[in-house]
Amino acid sequence: MNPAPARILVLTAGFGEGHNAAARNLAAALDAEHGPGTAHLADLFALVSPRLNAVTRRAYLAAINRTPRLWSRFFAWLDRARPLPRHLWVFRREQACLARLLADIQPAAVCSTYPVYGFMLDALAAAGGLRAPHVNVVTDSISIHSLWLLPRCAAWYVPNPDTAAVLADAGIPAERIHALGFPVPALLSDHAAPLHPPNLAAGHRPRVLFIINSGTRHAEATARRLLAEPDWEVTCAVGRDEALRQRLHALAARRPAPAVILGWTDQIPRLLLTHHVVISKAGGATTQEAVAARCPIIVNQVVPGQEEGNHELLRRHRIGAYAPDPDAVIATLRTAFAGRGARWREWRAALEPLARPHAARAIARHLLASIPPPPPPLCHAMRDKARGDGEGAARTLSPHHG
Repeated sequence: MNPAPARILVLTAGFGEGHNAAARNLAAALDAEHGPGTAHLADLFALVSPRLNAVTRRAYLAAINRTPRLWSRFFAWLDRARPLPRHLWVFRREQACLARLLADIQPAAVCSTYPVYGFMLDALAAAGGLRAPHVNVVTDSISIHSLWLLPRCAAWYVPNPDTAAVLADAGIPAERIHALGFPVPALLSDHAAPLHPPNLAAGHRPRVLFIINSGTRHAEATARRLLAEPDWEVTCAVGRDEALRQRLHALAARRPAPAVILGWTDQIPRLLLTHHVVISKAGGATTQEAVAARCPIIVNQVVPGQEEGNHELLRRHRIGAYAPDPDAVIATLRTAFAGRGARWREWRAALEPLARPHAARAIARHLLASIPPPPPPLCHAMRDKARGDGEGAARTLSPHHG
């Protein structure tokens, strides 16, 4: 059966890479499933006020990295006080932009990977400005903020059954919760088979990937300790810190085992597939990409609030470990690789039930299949009647309101 014509509006925001990564990967999957141009990707905060958005993003990063306790209290207050939708007027410019987008695009569905959009869409639906179903793609695990739960949605797509259980306990109808995974890059599903780390049981060197995120504590000290290990192959991705890259590159050049020091890179999915372990903070995108790649994670930092659930997911399923300082990182890795990787194999096996590398395509297919077909054209008499008394009924039966 040919798919019904559809255009999907995918909304994201740059406050945490998980939102953007999920949106990009889902948009690519929608285009792959339904044809180029199916997905329209938009960050309303960047569209409305690029400069303010850049400043706000920097302030957000500073808060989670430099004052994590203060950020934790603010995050908890948002969850408890629930200022939205009472103070939705704060986002009136973004909501006006969204209304214009909806009028221009006429989407068959709206998909958001950032929870604030749900309140804007609720308000527009109440005013008759949204007739398409709205779905949330939840980018966190287990510790689910109330912002994700309060708006009315046709569906919630969540990364794992553990998170689905949390939503069900919060009162979300089970039939609207779909544990199809976190949308990860297509590489993790389409080309993963030939990419894998060497066999530890056969005596090959362990490969360790260290992702240095903005604000990562003990970053340089940890990298130096890793590079001092003579029997491990080490890859460090340092982001945009060119000075740190040069210092680590000088150290790497003097060691006997292979080492690669990278700046900013878009090859993290490929690196996850080819390394035995990744050391990283418990960010949403990195955690879910590592799970999909079946690459155990050594968590060296947990941002209070949104990342606590990601760490809890790993702890609950006994995958990897928490190692907050260089000594703990090295000790954990030595334990994992001892006995030709006995503990590492346990971690890898524990990842299998959670890995959903095809999640983006699965969500895209489910979403496209759930869109109701367009109504048949009306004759003149029926069209006149619809104009007279059908608007209220159409609003009542909007898929957005379930």
